[in-house]
Amino acid sequence: SMAEGAGAGPRLAELLAAGRRFWEEVETGAEPSSGAPAVQDKVRQGLDALRQAAAMVAQLDLFSENEELEEIASADLKYLLLPALLGALTLKQVDLSKRLEHLESARAHFWRFLKLCRSYGLGSFNLPPASPPGEEDAGSPSSGGPAATQPNLVAMASSRQAKIERYKQKKELENRLASMKTSVESGQADEDQIREFYILQTQKWINTSLEEIESIDQEMVILRSRGTAKQSSAPPHGTSRQVRTPMKPFILTRDAAQAKVFGAGYPGLPTMTVDDWYEQRRRQGVVSGQSAPQRAPGITDEELQKQQQEKKEEEDDEEALQKARNWDDWKDTHPRGYGNRQNVG
Repeated sequence: SMAEGAGAGPRLAELLAAGRRFWEEVETGAEPSSGAPAVQDKVRQGLDALRQAAAMVAQLDLFSENEELEEIASADLKYLLLPALLGALTLKQVDLSKRLEHLESARAHFWRFLKLCRSYGLGSFNLPPASPPGEEDAGSPSSGGPAATQPNLVAMASSRQAKIERYKQKKELENRLASMKTSVESGQADEDQIREFYILQTQKWINTSLEEIESIDQEMVILRSRGTAKQSSAPPHGTSRQVRTPMKPFILTRDAAQAKVFGAGYPGLPTMTVDDWYEQRRRQGVVSGQSAPQRAPGITDEELQKQQQEKKEEEDDEEALQKARNWDDWKDTHPRGYGNRQNVG
């Protein structure tokens, strides 16, 4: 082609070969950590070479959605792999702050590769959705009530079966590719063999891409739920809840006499008669003031309280004294806990 004459062909082949080589070195590398600077350097160089190659393929218009596989020149078949290799190397980046971005980008590469393969009738598989399960689906429980939470055992068994099949196919493909590799790379293979080799390679990457998209989608759900958990743990902006003053503990008694007695036994806790309690709650506006005494105009809360208290004390004095005495006598003749025999221990 004209492009070949202009030197694009050899240059394109070199870029693909370089990208592949970096990918293989990273994938089967001796470095213990993919985060090692040397490894990440290879990832960067590999991505750079593959991106340039992909730009050239787009410029040369090598592939089109409405042509047949037979129309692709055997030597050009290998360029079908570019988006898959781009996806694979994109995943090898280790910057955690950009993880979601890298997952989205890798997924888009794998998906483009699968769509291209579908349009050429390569491999029989279901094309995954174009975009990952969105945030709005991720958070919401699956509709369909309790039954939806039960795992679908049939579906699970069939997907497990599909995985086993895929694994077997992959191993078989790898074995066939390994046995053909030498003759293709040394230039001894004829065109049919070259063609078969590249198509097998593409089919192997179809399996890889389907697996990668599946695990990318799972990881994205986890990352997103972590993200929303982080946001929701911070108090929602600008919603100050109405703070209710907590009530202090106290002992509620039937009358003043009891209040005196209980007060002596529990110096730490204030005592309050039922009437006092109602009065206090009424002042706080909690209890409706039906039984509230009428006040003369111009009398303050404190004065009113004082008046009531004095009146009460006069009435109560005699009665209270008598009650207190009765209570003391009763205590002398009845040990503590008397009468509470059903509930022993």
